[in-house]
Amino acid sequence: MTAGQPLRTEPAAQSPRVNHSTPPAALQADIVPSYPPPESDGDESWVWSQIKAEARRDADAEPALASFLYATVLSHPSLDRSLAFHLANKLWSSTLLPTLLYDLFVATLAAHPSVRAAAAADLVAARSRDPACAGFAHCLLNYKGFLAVQAHRIAHVLWAQSRRALALALQSRVAEVFAVDIHPAATVGKGILLDHATGVVIGETAVVGNNVSILHHVTLGGTGKAVGDRHPKLGDGVLIGAGATILGNVRIGAGAKVGAGSVVLIDVPPRSTAVGNPARLIGGKKGEDVMPGESMDHTSFIQQWSDYII
Repeated sequence: MTAGQPLRTEPAAQSPRVNHSTPPAALQADIVPSYPPPESDGDESWVWSQIKAEARRDADAEPALASFLYATVLSHPSLDRSLAFHLANKLWSSTLLPTLLYDLFVATLAAHPSVRAAAAADLVAARSRDPACAGFAHCLLNYKGFLAVQAHRIAHVLWAQSRRALALALQSRVAEVFAVDIHPAATVGKGILLDHATGVVIGETAVVGNNVSILHHVTLGGTGKAVGDRHPKLGDGVLIGAGATILGNVRIGAGAKVGAGSVVLIDVPPRSTAVGNPARLIGGKKGEDVMPGESMDHTSFIQQWSDYII
């Protein structure tokens, strides 16, 4: 392979043959295992089996995608190898060669089981929370929010290893390709859904807990030139609506919800809802176990907002 070319698998002749005799619906019923996973949502092998089954089905149903699905999914032995290959082909440039990125991604994923487990949890999160998610393979291949988070996790490892120039270069490339800007030092949990993802910004000292869902054009930013711990902290199960802006070292408690377009400058207690600009609290649901980050309930607060006018 010469410089400036994407990664390719060899030999191309091993691409799966298209079988036109079996209708797509029957293929889906016969090949794709049932959902959800029988034991653990973070079971990498279960998620990988789903992805391969869906890729085989789609390759048979759509000949135009057969070579792509073989190169990206079916030719690889594991989720981490497939993810590394796909990310490298998405993020390479004339100065960041795909072979360099692939080796870097493979080595990082192999050395950090928690990063691999988080990727599997993110796939399950997208499949279970987003009704537009057609399958695990669809998320792996096409969801730029998912891919941006996986690239961030690798950049975060590099940052912790004091390979900061490379981590920042990877952050810059992710922002160019996916329109998602997450500082490598930011801490991001597992089971994360960046829904649509365009315009998401997460600052250097931000912390995002587990099972959090964030919509597009959300900013977790600072308030000016202050240094030190200056970015928001999101607890587990938080839901942040589209276009919300959260500024400063404020805490959004576990199970809290921030409405679309809100501007939050103060702490939001657990299981509370903040809406408006500037945001105000409109109560919570202390007796309820459902986390909005998982339920994706954006509108239940409206019935508690007495001056809500259409």
